[in-house]
Amino acid sequence: MSILIKLSTTLRDMVPGYDPETGLSVSLENGEESVTAGDLAARIGIPLEEIKIIMINSRQSELDSVVHDGDRVAYFPAVGGG
Repeated sequence: MSILIKLSTTLRDMVPGYDPETGLSVSLENGEESVTAGDLAARIGIPLEEIKIIMINSRQSELDSVVHDGDRVAYFPAVGGG
């Protein structure tokens, strides 16, 4: 089972070796069928409190949303500005 993870802005610096062009491919074992977006973020070392928006296959999702084989998961931090 393979999931493609894309990170935005400051979250990229939290994952050593992250390449914004290709993203990060995470392989899950067959027994890991109920992995959530929050589980994936923790697995790659992103503190959950740093994540403001989660998109799974271009649809806004939550930390407790289950991911499936072939999904594309994108994480975005809070954005400030004015």
